[in-house]
Amino acid sequence: MRILAISGSLRANSSNTAVLKAAARLAPPAMEVALYRGLAALPHFNPDLDTDDPPAPVAALRREIGSCRGLLLCSPEYARGVAGVLKNALDWLVASREFPGKPVALINASQRATDADVQLRLTLRTMSARLVDAASITLPLLGRGLDADGIATDADLSARLRAALRDFAEAIRWQD
Repeated sequence: MRILAISGSLRANSSNTAVLKAAARLAPPAMEVALYRGLAALPHFNPDLDTDDPPAPVAALRREIGSCRGLLLCSPEYARGVAGVLKNALDWLVASREFPGKPVALINASQRATDADVQLRLTLRTMSARLVDAASITLPLLGRGLDADGIATDADLSARLRAALRDFAEAIRWQD
């Protein structure tokens, strides 16, 4: 079961990316969590370019979405909203054939980032994602400075992440 993980942060030492890297290490044996690395290459969304032949980075993103069984999203909150680079990626998926009905789990890496989480859920539901609430969690990472190894080896954080990934896998299997 291939899951595409998208971090809404471009920072080199992003806690959001660290969470997704930890998820890849903690995933159940039948699940592969693959980190999407093309977020920075996506052009600004422009409906005039959203044709049968979209820009190459957009086409690549859509292929990735089409080839995965589900999406794992983890994004920071900026100015009480969804990170612009993640919203841009989602905008490119609005009219795609690959996205509707796709199972999505959200991981929030900050207990204070509630506004972006609410906005992201609204956007995803509007886009016809199948949001898996049981697998969508908040990890209290704010101020802890943990990298992927630190998250994966922390007993509480790793247990929460493993449980969310198991719930996500079960929800995807149930859909089949």
